[in-house]
Amino acid sequence: MSGKIVSIGGASAFWGDSALYVENLILTADLDYLVFDYLAEITMSLLARAKARDPAAGYAPDFIAALTPFLGTIKERGIRIVSNAGGVNPLACRDSLLRAAAASSVDLKVAVVLGDDVLPLAQELRRDGVHDLSDGRALPARLMSANAYLGATPIARALDTGADVVITGRCVDSAVTLGPLIHEFGWSETDYDLLSAGSLAGHLIECGPQATGGLFTDWEDVPGWDNMGSPIVTFTSDGSFTVTKPKGTGGLVSPATIAEQLVYEIGDPAAYVLPDVVCDWTSVRLHQSGKDEVTVTGARGRVPTPTYKVAATYPDGYRTIATMMIGGIDADRKARRVADALIERTRTQLRRRNIPDYRAVDVEILGTEATYGPHARIKAPREVILKLAVHHDDKDAIDLLAREFLPSASSMAQGITGFAGGRPGVSPVVRLFSFLIEKERLSPTVIDADGNEHPVKVTSRNCTPLTVSMRVGAPTPASFGAATKTVPLIQLAHGRSGDKGNTANIGIIARDPAHMPLLREALTEEAVAAYFSHILTGAVQRFELPGINALNFLLHGALGGGGMASLRYDPQGKALAQMMLDMPIAVPSTFGGLS
Repeated sequence: MSGKIVSIGGASAFWGDSALYVENLILTADLDYLVFDYLAEITMSLLARAKARDPAAGYAPDFIAALTPFLGTIKERGIRIVSNAGGVNPLACRDSLLRAAAASSVDLKVAVVLGDDVLPLAQELRRDGVHDLSDGRALPARLMSANAYLGATPIARALDTGADVVITGRCVDSAVTLGPLIHEFGWSETDYDLLSAGSLAGHLIECGPQATGGLFTDWEDVPGWDNMGSPIVTFTSDGSFTVTKPKGTGGLVSPATIAEQLVYEIGDPAAYVLPDVVCDWTSVRLHQSGKDEVTVTGARGRVPTPTYKVAATYPDGYRTIATMMIGGIDADRKARRVADALIERTRTQLRRRNIPDYRAVDVEILGTEATYGPHARIKAPREVILKLAVHHDDKDAIDLLAREFLPSASSMAQGITGFAGGRPGVSPVVRLFSFLIEKERLSPTVIDADGNEHPVKVTSRNCTPLTVSMRVGAPTPASFGAATKTVPLIQLAHGRSGDKGNTANIGIIARDPAHMPLLREALTEEAVAAYFSHILTGAVQRFELPGINALNFLLHGALGGGGMASLRYDPQGKALAQMMLDMPIAVPSTFGGLS
């Protein structure tokens, strides 16, 4: 057992990802497992709507399309598959895959994990006074979806039944990797350090090529965007593992690219809560052990909490997000006047019809660095994109603006163009509601390839609430003497940003350990809050990851509601790290720049 090695390839980062990664991993890598992650928080509501229209829908059809051309090769090589592509209808996903396998004359054993659907408990949960984790709201009267983030134990049990393919509904993204490791190495539920290491491996590959140079700050150092390699983790039983990519593919695997993915969309790095374990990644170390190969060590874990996190979604009115190009002299001023006129024109019509005002209006003039707020530098651009978004409870009110948008081209500013897409669409606003539920109230179940049910017991006894945090307090002053110049933060660090609901996270990693005192002193919670004051409605928290010389910031209330509830052009905070990396930092006159 001690010499055993398990190789797992991360084949998908989201619903709609490129099928190229599947092809490269299957044809060029020696794999034991191929894992797929499809489910963002809002994806579940989209799948729920699809299932409401068609009982045979509600899963990610991309999964079937990606696997079908390679089913014979997968079976022949003994590559096992784990995916959360089941969405809100794992059984239908299984049936679709079995039909594809039969058409290819491939005999597949497919198991399914059920038990994440919390909707049947909605009325009971309302009686219990369930509240949203972020703002304390009561559970809405109407839900579109409600799914618990299950862990890796049910996946391991499904693999124990001999399945070639395991399809799940909602589970934590890293579970599709941790499940095979538990199955292969026989880890127990109390092997906390090993479970944390396996979860870290899953976290690093869950977003596909984001770990192999995708979204890397130093993007010019990354070759081969046209043929990006997806990540592979090679794991040993002692909890150490390497990250690499298929030979001959584009991308870059280095401590820096891995560090950026490590900090992506996490909170407190000393208490990253997953169903199987509470992870402590503050002492993780990254070592370049070969070309495009990084060895990862130092993950620690402790007893999990007694609850699952549930992501519920509910309808909250309608929105439209409309864009047009405006060119010529004073383009930004023309765009602002067009936006004001369109809002006033439609508000007048709403008043005449006794329809309430918009719930929210958001105007961004792209090309003027509008998202940078007071930090914008561009003056007098000669072409801009006007983005105008509104939110209303009445679909007809939103449609009114959609209809009035195009007539501006003949009644307002010269230079209006860019209407190739026609009238802007109206879409429902779907809002996220997150809460906790006791593990004992749910019953995960495995349906094996023969249709037999296997209840999965998930231990919740001896689980504990969280008490440990790596939140950083007042910084220790850097011992560099008086600073005599400022440089943009990107000279000292690289970074990555992401989202969890309406909270953005920005991970900042020092380019050199010697830069950490400067970063600790300059990037206080107060300084970061002031820098992002034009978008923030909540507080900023700062945490430290000493092992990789990094700081992680949580910006609460930074995304205008987040996801499909936001009217912003960047509702998931994908550009926030780039914005922060332009923040001016005081350094000594001897500072030499990028290293």
